[in-house]
Amino acid sequence: MAAVLGLDPVRLLRADSPAPLTNGVFSAGDRFREGHMLSTWNHGFASNEEGWRQMQSGGSALDAVVEGTAVVESDPTGTSVGLGGRPDRSGRVTLDACVMGPSGDAGGVCFLEDIEHPVKVARAVMENTPHVLLAGDGARKFALSQGFETRDLLTPNSKAAWEKWKESAEYKPIINIENHDTIGMIAQDLEGNLAGACTTSGLAYKLRGRVGDSPIIGAGLFVDNEVGACTATGLGEAVMKTLGSFLVVELMRQGRDPQTACAEAVDRIMKKMSVKDLQVGYLAMDTQGNAGSSAIHPGFNYVRTQAGQTELIDAPHRS
Repeated sequence: MAAVLGLDPVRLLRADSPAPLTNGVFSAGDRFREGHMLSTWNHGFASNEEGWRQMQSGGSALDAVVEGTAVVESDPTGTSVGLGGRPDRSGRVTLDACVMGPSGDAGGVCFLEDIEHPVKVARAVMENTPHVLLAGDGARKFALSQGFETRDLLTPNSKAAWEKWKESAEYKPIINIENHDTIGMIAQDLEGNLAGACTTSGLAYKLRGRVGDSPIIGAGLFVDNEVGACTATGLGEAVMKTLGSFLVVELMRQGRDPQTACAEAVDRIMKKMSVKDLQVGYLAMDTQGNAGSSAIHPGFNYVRTQAGQTELIDAPHRS
């Protein structure tokens, strides 16, 4: 698919000293000649490919992140996002998502069932209601009122895994499971505007009703069009306790570059709680085209697309 879009072959990089994305300096009134996107984990290839298509067709950064992450939501082979996501311990798949645009508007849904694209419902919350977050049956009823159709999100593979889990019923989150987790995506479009989206099915076999950081503005995602954007992945409880994505953007507002800001946010978690059995990663960009990432442990990677070039990058870690 990359060849169809004219994307260059993937290059594998390390980000210990990440080079800035080379858009140059943006000033009001200028028009970017090339957009760019960052997505968590290796399923970011699919999201960035669709996001790039959206931008090259005249779409905004918001279009890119919503449609890009929706591709991952529809992938039944994934186990942590949308269709095929691992269920809670009662065997039901519940989804969380949020979006945030350049104007500061935001929308989210949590504990949503039977709807394949929570990220699109989150956008509808942002654009069609006065609210920011809808939950549970209310979110489901709203989705239906907006024309979304229901479907069974529990695939045969996920059901079989749940049945196997019930034999021991041991709840033990696994760091970097299957090399992916939440899909978080941030983008800057041809006009220089920022947007972000975050979507997940949450922790496998979680307690019924558990909600993580992904639908929470300031935790799983934060965007400030004058400063930058950040998204988070990993154990949501740790991210929520530190409002990680908001923290990263605020550190950038104070003058840190994205790399330093992400590392400081990770350090704050490490100072406040034991991190032996948990992973958190942050991914950020500023308005000038600079990118940064950091994680507690090795294993977190992300996909960057800019000017048609797509790269899989290993994030630096603090442990």
